Amino acid sequence: MKQWLTDDANLAYYKQLQKIWDDSRQLALTSTVDENRAWQKFRQRIHPTSRRMSFGWMRIAASVIIIVGLGLLAYSLFTDHTKTMTVAAQKTVLNDTLPDGSVVTVNKGSSISYLSKFKGETRQVALRGEAFFTVTPNKKKPFVISVNDVQITVVGTSFNVKTINGNTEVVVETGIVKVTRAGKTVELKANEEVIAGPNDSAMRKEKVSDQLYKYYRTKEFVCDDTPLWKLVEVINEAYNSHIVIGNPALKDMSMTTTFNNESLEQVLNVISLTLNIQVIKEGDTIILQ
Repeated sequence: MKQWLTDDANLAYYKQLQKIWDDSRQLALTSTVDENRAWQKFRQRIHPTSRRMSFGWMRIAASVIIIVGLGLLAYSLFTDHTKTMTVAAQKTVLNDTLPDGSVVTVNKGSSISYLSKFKGETRQVALRGEAFFTVTPNKKKPFVISVNDVQITVVGTSFNVKTINGNTEVVVETGIVKVTRAGKTVELKANEEVIAGPNDSAMRKEKVSDQLYKYYRTKEFVCDDTPLWKLVEVINEAYNSHIVIGNPALKDMSMTTTFNNESLEQVLNVISLTLNIQVIKEGDTIILQ
């Protein structure tokens, strides 16, 4: 009875009956009706009604739940929630976490594209520019990067990919990376790199000679018997400068040092003192000779 009365409509109905009952008691002296017996019959009629109403509401609620559940299931099964995600680093380096948990550091002026949910048998990513990948291991679903006409396949490793002027350079820090181009595949291990030129069908596999490729992540230029021409290339990228080597004889002069987040002026000063060369500024151009 108490549970039935918790419903506002039932409570209002009960109060109306109670009022009628109270009013009828005024006629008790002239009535031959056994009021106690009548009240018991009334209560017996109320309880079954409560149960029928309760079961009725339960059936309605269950029907609604089933309909809503089927609707959500159909929406999930037949609606494609995936969309193409693009991370473009303009003037600053950006970090991004992919749907599988892999982490990518995108160098400035570069971009990557991928689906918001990896579908099929591979994890596909498209790259323009340069990025460092730390890939979550998954042997059943290889991680594949498309850049220029090169395809890079891994299952779980860390490596750097750079493309500039049609050249594609892959440097491996940990694990194994497979680089495929024009039907030819080269397998790289830690501290190995490969360079694929636009007009060169062969892919040159070499040992990593320096750590300059890390500069946009570590803010350091680590030179280990590094030729000047290669250091100048990285400095121009990092500082958006225009440094040229005026004397060809200087190109292969080597340096062994580390620049730690220093200004361009400080870097040029160290190069000048170390190699005993001149630094000449002509407008936006810096000439080493």
